[in-house]
Amino acid sequence: MIRPVIGTQRNAPPFRYDIVGSFLRTDEIKAARLQYDNGEITGSQLHEIENIEIFKLLDLQNEVGLLAVTDGEFRRSWWHLDFFVGIKGTEKINLNQGRAEAAQRAESFRIVDRIAFEDHPMIDQFIALKQMAGDRIPKMTIPSPALFHFVEDFNGNEVYPDQETLFQDIIAVYRTAIQAFYDAGCRYLQLDDTTWGTLCSGRHRAHLRSRGTDPDQLAKDYVRLINESIASHPDDMTIALHVCRGNFRSTWFAAGGYEPVAEELFSNTKVDAFFLEYDNERAGDFEPLRFIKDQFVVLGLVTTKHGGLESKEQLKARIEEAAQYVDIEKLCLSPQCGFASTEEGNILTEEEQWDKIRLVIETAQEVWV
Repeated sequence: MIRPVIGTQRNAPPFRYDIVGSFLRTDEIKAARLQYDNGEITGSQLHEIENIEIFKLLDLQNEVGLLAVTDGEFRRSWWHLDFFVGIKGTEKINLNQGRAEAAQRAESFRIVDRIAFEDHPMIDQFIALKQMAGDRIPKMTIPSPALFHFVEDFNGNEVYPDQETLFQDIIAVYRTAIQAFYDAGCRYLQLDDTTWGTLCSGRHRAHLRSRGTDPDQLAKDYVRLINESIASHPDDMTIALHVCRGNFRSTWFAAGGYEPVAEELFSNTKVDAFFLEYDNERAGDFEPLRFIKDQFVVLGLVTTKHGGLESKEQLKARIEEAAQYVDIEKLCLSPQCGFASTEEGNILTEEEQWDKIRLVIETAQEVWV
């Protein structure tokens, strides 16, 4: 059993017990969004219902003792698209267009003009969260610049003549966005990224090569894209990168340990912390963490894909195992992902969701006292 290290709790992000960001949408949110889509309530009425439910969510986060809190992404349909389509020069596209029947909602975005970050609705959403959060630290989550390019590259565009021009505009968008969130009071920003999960997968790497893309070069390009996007962020703003292998309705789309990207990603990315999935064998072992430099690593050991609690002793044993590669002073604990990366949510109950959060907190408090 791991021995608690006295005096090692943290009062700054990332916290010893932390969260990725999204929570299961409440019945009230789901009903209100359906009413809005059907034209039965106005946007203002939907906004008010969202405010009420976010206040309730914040109360629950406070009650369990979380130090960083989010709005649960209650105002979003997708964890990433709502941010992407709020960027000037983009539009949402329906990937099921023309299909008689679709098993699930499939949407993406494309670039239709030069991109820019102007009057983005998520700035006001963060301001509202900060006002509601009280003395807790409000955490903001947005998709990463690497993912913006990865999705855009798949869908293609007729606006940018070359990749470098597009890279420079993505960097400009994110630098402006980060400063805007900072000016709104954000001091804890998380970049969510499924790109790296894809680049960990042997199957996906083979597919990229079949399209003429070198996955190793892509990893270098994306480290550069992230680093240049965050290069001018203020010193008192913590920026984390969350790596995911898919989380739609408790499913996943990529499998494979971090080894294929570990040296490039962990040694060279200038974020303050990595939130890393480690809830099952799909994420591999902890050995790739040997490339971590001085960043914090938030171990996502508690799954959000189903109910049922992990063994606390097993969690402690896995933390001890990870501590062979990263100083325990640089380790933290969290769920593996959010509970609702899209408004549909994962396949577990709200009670199970909060039991998972309590398990994370209790375990961390016993390891770092």
